Amino acid sequence: MPYHCDPAIKSKVEIFFNYPGVWAIANYRVAHKLYNAGWRRLARFIMGINQIITNIDIHPACKIGRRVFIDHGFGVVIGETAEVGDDVLIYQQVTLGGVSLEKGVKRHPTLKSGVVVGGGAKVLGDITIGKNSKIGANSVVIKDVPDESTAIGIPAKVITKGRDKSQLSHNKLPDINKELFEYIIKRLNVLEEAIINHDEEIAIQKDRELEKIYEMFLKTIKG
Repeated sequence: MPYHCDPAIKSKVEIFFNYPGVWAIANYRVAHKLYNAGWRRLARFIMGINQIITNIDIHPACKIGRRVFIDHGFGVVIGETAEVGDDVLIYQQVTLGGVSLEKGVKRHPTLKSGVVVGGGAKVLGDITIGKNSKIGANSVVIKDVPDESTAIGIPAKVITKGRDKSQLSHNKLPDINKELFEYIIKRLNVLEEAIINHDEEIAIQKDRELEKIYEMFLKTIKG
């Protein structure tokens, strides 16, 4: 999994000495088995030491599938009832957190197989991120994301559906907040021009053009 996710890897030696995410998952595997066997304090102790060494906080009770790769890893938090499927890619400072303090219930998200979570993203609560979906960097996800979708923003909204075979492409994700501000600025400019020039017809025409852009914007964020 690491070889496919990070072209910077040149050898297996680098994986063990330069990738804290690999160490964190390895320690989790041991702690998870101990936790399920009833050695819960020992499991928590192991993951506590792991957090000091790797700066990655994984609760030993969570469920993590095969070939999961935490790239760079610093600041990653995976909560107690989180479930992570196979072939998931998680970047630094990602939080799979809860929004409830109630005990005995599922409080953390489920990431299905093939999910990619961009750096700094927060996925919160008992929600499901669908298979092969992508979460944009620094997004805050509080609702379910369908299979093979891309979600970005605060709070995150689904902007595209349909599988994107590339794992990265974060630079191609639109900034929906920026687009909305640009729309508002353009609309204000139209109103100012109409007031200064006393030309109502031109203002109405430009306003209609902006309305079409705004309608497309709403369709995009609604998925």
